[in-house]
Amino acid sequence: MPLFIRTYEKNRLAEKGCQAGLKGQLERRNCEMPKMKTKSGAKKRFKLTASGKVRAGQAGKRHGMIKRTNKQIRNQRGTAVLSEPDARIVRKFLPNG
Repeated sequence: MPLFIRTYEKNRLAEKGCQAGLKGQLERRNCEMPKMKTKSGAKKRFKLTASGKVRAGQAGKRHGMIKRTNKQIRNQRGTAVLSEPDARIVRKFLPNG
């Protein structure tokens, strides 16, 4: 590869924040945007439904069941759909679904 083309390629890649190799071979590492990472705490606690709603476990079932009514304990089984303002926050933590 001629010198002026190699220099041009290095300058072009440097503008993008890439690193160029020394022996005429251009390395393409660090050229792409970083991947979006899922918050590990959110992936353990929330699931997205097929329609895009966010499901979460019911709150208030960890301790103190004796003072709760049987109806309250029964109604808090399973999971619940989050309200839209809360779901908007959680969706930011789960970019890949």
